[in-house]
Amino acid sequence: MEKTQLVRDWRGRDYLVGDTPQDLINRPRSWMFWLPWAAMASIGAMQYGYAAAVPALAQARGWPLASALAPLAVWIVCQAAVALPTVLLLRRGALGIRVALWAGAPLSAAALLTTAFARDLPTVLAGYALLGGVGAGLVYGSCTEAVARWYPERPAAKVGFTTGAFAYGTAPLAVAAGLYGAAGNTGNTGSALQPLFAVAAVVALVTVGLAATFVRLPPPHWWPAHIDPRAWADDRTALRREPRAVRQFSLSQALRTGSLPTLVSILVCAGAVSIFDVVALATFGGLFPWAAVALLLVLNGVGRACAVLAAEVTGRGRTLSAVLALLCLGQLLLAWGAVTGSAVMILVATVPAGLGGGAFYPLIASLVREYFGERHTASIHGVVYSAKAVAGLVGVGLAAWALTSSGHAAAFFLAAGLVLAAAALSATLRQPGHPVTLPG
Repeated sequence: MEKTQLVRDWRGRDYLVGDTPQDLINRPRSWMFWLPWAAMASIGAMQYGYAAAVPALAQARGWPLASALAPLAVWIVCQAAVALPTVLLLRRGALGIRVALWAGAPLSAAALLTTAFARDLPTVLAGYALLGGVGAGLVYGSCTEAVARWYPERPAAKVGFTTGAFAYGTAPLAVAAGLYGAAGNTGNTGSALQPLFAVAAVVALVTVGLAATFVRLPPPHWWPAHIDPRAWADDRTALRREPRAVRQFSLSQALRTGSLPTLVSILVCAGAVSIFDVVALATFGGLFPWAAVALLLVLNGVGRACAVLAAEVTGRGRTLSAVLALLCLGQLLLAWGAVTGSAVMILVATVPAGLGGGAFYPLIASLVREYFGERHTASIHGVVYSAKAVAGLVGVGLAAWALTSSGHAAAFFLAAGLVLAAAALSATLRQPGHPVTLPG
C-alpha cells in the first residue's frame, strides 16, 4: 500500500493522498457514485411524484386541491431542513452515513405507502410530509456528501448528475399514473395510484438499503492517488472546471457579503417556479399533459448535468443567467398555451421550462464553492439550500392560487415575473473578496 501523505497546494488546501478506493472500501469508487445516484432516483417520487399525482389524489380522497397541496409544502420544508444538519453531522463525524441511510430507507418507504393508502389528511401530513421529509433529507444529504467526497476533483459535475436522478427518476411513475387516468380509469385513478406508490415504496426501501450497505465516506481531505493535487491546482482546465475562491470565508463572513443573500433569493424565486410547474401541468387533465409532466421531469434532471458541463466552458454566472432565461421563456410559452388551449404549445413550452427548472440547483451549489471556498462549504451551502423550504411554500401557494381562483395563465405570467427577478439578480453576482479599487 502506498504511504499516505498530506499535501498542501499554493492556496492552502489540504489533500490526503495515497490510499486508493480499493484500499479503503475494497471496490472501485464508481460504486460510491452509482449507488447514491440510484438512491436519489428512488426517493424523487416523494416530491415530484406526489406533485404530479395531486389531482388524482384529491379526487380519490375527496379533498379540495388546495388541501391536497398542503402535505407537499410541509414535505419540502422538512426535507430542506433535515438535509443541512445531515451534511454537517456527517462532516463532523457525529453521524455515520450508514446510520443516516438506514434511517432514511424505512422513512421514505413509509411515506410512499402512506401516500398510497391513507385516506385522511392528518395521516398523510404525519406519514408522508413529516416522516417522509425527514427520510428524504437524510438520504439527500448523505448521497450528495458521499459523491462530493469521493469525487473531489469534479464535485459539481458528479453531484449535479446525482441530483438529476431526483427528478427524472420520477418520470416512470408520472407516465404510469397518466396512462391509468387516460385509459378509461378516470373514476378509479386514485385506487390505480395505490399499486404505483406501493411499488415505489418497495423500490425506495431496497435501493436506499443497498446504498446503506455499501456506501462509505473517505477520510477527510481524501484525494485520488492517480491525480497529482499540486499539478491539478495549477492546471488551467481544472481551474475552469472548479474555480477557486479568493479566500476561505466563514459562514458569518459569507453572510456579510452581498453574494450569499443574492444566491438565496435566486433559489427561492426559481425553486418556487420549478415546483409550481409540475403541479400546474398535472392539473390540465388528459393524456397529453401527463406526457408533458414526464418530459418536464426528464429534462429537469438532464438539465442539471448539462448546465454544469456548460458552466465549465462559459462560466457559472453566465450559465446561471442563461438557465433562468430558459425557465422564464418556458413560463411565457406555458401561459400562451394556457390562453390558447393548445396542447402542442404546452408540450413545446415544457422543453425550456424543464431544462431551466432544475439546472439552477447545481449551479448555485458550484457558485458557493467558487465564491466562498471549500472549507465551510457544507454550512454555507446549507443556508442556501434551506431556502428551498421557502421556495416550496411559495411554489405550492402559487399552485393553490392558480387552481382555486386565477387560472393557469395568470399564474404562469406571475411565475415568469419571479424568474425574471431571479435572472436580474444573477446579473449582479460577483465573486467576493477581490480588492475594490478607486478610479484615479
